[in-house]
Amino acid sequence: LKEYSVVVMLDGYPNTKAERDAFEKYMENGGGWVGFHVAAYNDKHTNWPWFVDFLGGGVFYCNNWPPQPVLVDNEEHPVTRNLPTSFVAPSSEWYQWNPSPRTNKNVEVLLSISPKNYPLGIKDVVNFGDFPIVWTNTKYRMIYLNMGHGDEEFIDATQNLLFVNAFRWVVSTDKKGDPFKK
Repeated sequence: LKEYSVVVMLDGYPNTKAERDAFEKYMENGGGWVGFHVAAYNDKHTNWPWFVDFLGGGVFYCNNWPPQPVLVDNEEHPVTRNLPTSFVAPSSEWYQWNPSPRTNKNVEVLLSISPKNYPLGIKDVVNFGDFPIVWTNTKYRMIYLNMGHGDEEFIDATQNLLFVNAFRWVVSTDKKGDPFKK
């Protein structure tokens, strides 16, 4: 993987020991990662402690479905600075994590689902808790975007801008330099 500036995982993650070892080595040596939805899925059966730490320590807790109002947690970050402070994200299967990745000192949450709308959800009803949906672990060149399950992921201009910003940010932080400034 070392020849690549960024790896994009849309709806999956490394499963075999060889895949996991290669991904860990890549990320520990400055590789870039843009992960969507199930690319971050982990539970008690995943058996990959490094990956849980990489994601900020949160383990899948529950999920829900409706379109959700989301809040920008950091308006100054390059991924969010040209987004409105809140917007309604299209329907997706939203994951809640326990503990919240926000409790990790290395995690910077960029967007979260507004708790003002509790209870929310169709599959699992969420009544409490922190609900980050986009974050970065500052120990790595990575960003996780919880969006990605459903047929409405690319219908919203604001969410599409978020995706473009996230990709550009990870690529621009490559130790080889920002290709957008060349």
